[in-house]
Amino acid sequence: MIEQQPTLVAPPRLRTRASHALRQRHNWEQLGKFCVVGFVGYAVNLVVYTVLLKSAHLHYAAAATGSFLVAVTNNYVLNRVWTFRHQRGHIAYQGLRFFVVSAVVYGANLLLLTLFVQAGLGKIVSQAIAVVLVTPLNFLGNKLWSFRRKR
Repeated sequence: MIEQQPTLVAPPRLRTRASHALRQRHNWEQLGKFCVVGFVGYAVNLVVYTVLLKSAHLHYAAAATGSFLVAVTNNYVLNRVWTFRHQRGHIAYQGLRFFVVSAVVYGANLLLLTLFVQAGLGKIVSQAIAVVLVTPLNFLGNKLWSFRRKR
């Protein structure tokens, strides 16, 4: 007798909410704005990372930490005033949530960066790839928690 693997199916209510969210234009607009801010943050991150790596001769993990701190500050300000401007809460409270999400994402980024560098990819290419790979986690954390609308 062959045992069938259980199929993971979201509950109907969750499917309905997700379907509704995907049909909302403002969610797509926010995602677009978040990606623009992310692209700016990505550029800031890579420029600062490269400067710290090449000019300051820091270890790649230290350079990644420095570039993270600069980029996360830049991204918080831009997301607060543009992407999620209609969802503003207390600046420090949202800032702390944004930083927590960013710190978790940074941990994932640093793990990927380390794996890629140890696999023989260049340090700058590794950082570029790692930042792209953690972007969806970053958007979801910030959309659903940092800048969540209060009902």
